[in-house]
Parts: sequence; C-alpha cells; structure tokens
Amino acid sequence: MSVDIADLVRTRTLHPEAVAEAAARRTRRSLIDASGRLMIVAADHPARGALGVGDRKFAMANRVDLLERLCLALSRPGVDGVLATADILDDLLLLGALDGKVVLGSMNRGGLQGASFELDDRFTGHRPEDIERLGFDAGKLLLRIDYDDPGSLTTLESTARAIDDMAARRLPVFVEPFISRRNGDGRLGNDLSAEAVTKSIAIASGLGGTSAYTWLKVPVTENPDDMAEVMATSTLPAVLLGGEVGDDQDGAYEKWRGALQLPTVRGLVVGRSLLYPVDGDVAAAVDTAVGLL
Repeated sequence: MSVDIADLVRTRTLHPEAVAEAAARRTRRSLIDASGRLMIVAADHPARGALGVGDRKFAMANRVDLLERLCLALSRPGVDGVLATADILDDLLLLGALDGKVVLGSMNRGGLQGASFELDDRFTGHRPEDIERLGFDAGKLLLRIDYDDPGSLTTLESTARAIDDMAARRLPVFVEPFISRRNGDGRLGNDLSAEAVTKSIAIASGLGGTSAYTWLKVPVTENPDDMAEVMATSTLPAVLLGGEVGDDQDGAYEKWRGALQLPTVRGLVVGRSLLYPVDGDVAAAVDTAVGLL
C-alpha cells in the first residue's frame, strides 16, 4: 500500500472524528483463531523515543515509510494483528488496515529511552477505557524492574492496577517483564540470563487481583536451551518478543523456533526485525516468522 500523507493530514485536519468512526465500523475477530497461535507485528517503539534500528539511528522516524511497512506486514497471510500507540493505530484505522485484525494498544510509554527517568514507565498511552471505547482487543504494558531503584515499586503497583482495570473489562493485557539495571555509564540494560527472566516471569504473573486476562510477552534467554525451564515458571499464556535487530536474522529465527514448541508459548510479537530486516525484504521476513508458527 502506498500511503498518501496529504490525504491523511487532510482527514485529521477537517474530520478528526473519522478515527472514532473507523474504529466503530472495524471488523473484529477473536484474539486467538482456530490455529491457537498469534502473530503480532509491533510498532510502539517511536513513542518511547526508540527510533533506531541496528546502526540506523532514526530508521523509524519516517512515519509514511513505517506505515507502508506495517500495511505490507499486515497484508501477509498468517499475520494476526498489530501492537502500537494511538497515533499509529489512528493512522492504520484511517487507512483501513485493521479490519479483521487483532489490535493491541500500547499502554505505558513514559520511560523514554536514555532518559534519567527511563525506569519510570508511567502509563502515558492507551488507558483501559480507551481500549474498550475503541473496540480494540487487548493492551500491552512494559514492566522493567531494577532491584537498586526504589521507583520500581511504584511501577509494580501501577502495573498491578492496570491489570486489574483490564480484567474488570475482560480485556487481555500482555505484560512484558524484565529485570533491568544500569551499567557504569548509566545506560539501562535488560538481563536476559535464565535466572533474571525466570524472576521477571514469576513477579509479573503474580500482579493484580486476578491473572485470568494476563498474558506474558517474554524474550528468549541468552542461552535458548534454558527456555524450557524458564517458561515452566508460569501457566500464563505467553508470546515471544523480537528484541534488537542483528545481522544474524537466521539465528533469531532458530531461537524463536525452539521456544515456540513450549506449551505456554502461543506466538510471536515482533517489530523492528521484521519491519526493518537487514536485507530490506519485509514480506520475506514476515513470511519466515509466520512459518515458524
């Protein structure tokens, strides 16, 4: 699909209610279809100031290019839906790209990449009432826990209340937990060791007054062979996240392939590595990922 930015801006300027109208007439589907699997393309990175892909610092800054890549990915067989913030989902609604797709609203984007307050992941995106009002299918939130940062307790509490609010509406929420810490330069990083991922899953699984509507969004551990033991930590359904873009795309596929065989893992939520593959072929990257399911 070729995106006409002038047409999008004209609609936003003269007919802003078109977004709500498009949401109201959107054809919906169940979160999980007969396959029991889920393939979601993620594009909520820009709202946290995370615009880089590999060594391209502002790869995701061109909105028309991003929208065209998303529309192409969503058009591929086996792609169930998209995870994004309100600005991107509004554009996709206006483009008619979300009919029959699963739509996940990104809920907390306050922890801007590289900021001194990066761990303060406040809920600055979709609220549960927004997801319900727009007829979206689920929400997603990021939960980074630093044992050396007392502010992580506030993040845990706000995450628990968001889980409660979503469950009260019978809306699934995908929780993406990490044990995080700052290095000597103050840069925040996520610990992908088996021990850290196990702890993050245990903590996230116990948040809120019910886990009935909670899903997990988890990384593949540094040693993929550890995933079977790590994923035994919880009975909550889980999806794998894509992570950073690297030169070894085939290696990433192999990591996902093994973890996708585990009983709690129900699919993939992948963004940059499919939208901005090293070879530039979005369709081929998406098709390969779908094939793993």
